[in-house]
Amino acid sequence: MNSLIRKCIASAMLAGAVFSLQSAHAAQPQDLKGKNVVLVHGAFADGSSWEKVIPLLEARGLHVVAVQNPLSSLADDAAATKRAIDAQQGPVVLVGHSWGGAVITQAGNDDKVKALVYVAAFAPDSGQSINDVVKGKPAPAWASELQKDSGNFLTLSSKAIDNDFAQDLSPAQKRIVAATQGPWFAGCTDDKISDAAWHTKPSYFVVANHDRMIDPRLQDAMAGQIKANVTHVDTSHVPMLSKPEAVANAIIAAAAKAQ
Repeated sequence: MNSLIRKCIASAMLAGAVFSLQSAHAAQPQDLKGKNVVLVHGAFADGSSWEKVIPLLEARGLHVVAVQNPLSSLADDAAATKRAIDAQQGPVVLVGHSWGGAVITQAGNDDKVKALVYVAAFAPDSGQSINDVVKGKPAPAWASELQKDSGNFLTLSSKAIDNDFAQDLSPAQKRIVAATQGPWFAGCTDDKISDAAWHTKPSYFVVANHDRMIDPRLQDAMAGQIKANVTHVDTSHVPMLSKPEAVANAIIAAAAKAQ
C-alpha cells in the first residue's frame, strides 16, 4: 500500500511539474519582433523624454525610434516624423506626446502606420489647429510663465516645469527636464491639420489625470471623439517619465494588434 501511495504521489508531482511548465510557457509575453514604434516628443521636450519607456518596449522585441522634432512648425515636425516612418521595415505604431499628438495626427496617414497612441496629447481634427482645440477655454496658469526668445521660440520657466509640467517628478528629474526642453515656435499653435489620421487608424489614448498643461477633461473629450482605447493614469503631463510602465503597456497593446 505504501508503495502504491508513493507511486501516486510521484505521478501527481510529475503531472504538476508538466502543468507548471506548460503554464509558464503559455504565460510568456508575446514577442513583438518585426514591429516598430516611432515616438514623437512634444513641445518643451526632446527625444530623451522617452528614455524610461524605450527599454520596456525593446524588452518585448519592438524596434524603437525616438524622433528629434525641430519644433519649428507642424509641417517640419511631421516631415521629421515621416522620415523616421520611412526608415522602418514593417508595421509602425506611431506615438505622440502633447504637441506630438498633432504631429502624429498629420503624419499618421502613412500606409506603414497601423495604430496611433496619444500620450497626454492633442488630437485635432482635419482643419483644426491647437488654438482651435482650446478656443474659448480659460488660459492655463503656465501660459504666463512662457519665455520667448528673439526667434519667437518659446520655453517654460523652471517654475512652470516644477508646478505644471512635471510636478510629480523628483527635483533632480525636474532639473533635467528643464535643461533638455526643446524651444517651441510660437506659430505652431496656428498650424492646421490637413487630414486627421485618427479617422482611419486605430487609436489609443493615455489620459494624465493630474495634467496641468492639457486639461484632463479635454483629453477625455478628444479621446472620445477619436474613439480611442483609453488608459487613465494618475500623473502630471509627463506620464512617460512618472509612470513609464503604464505608457509602455498602452503602446504594447497597440503593437500586439498591429498588422
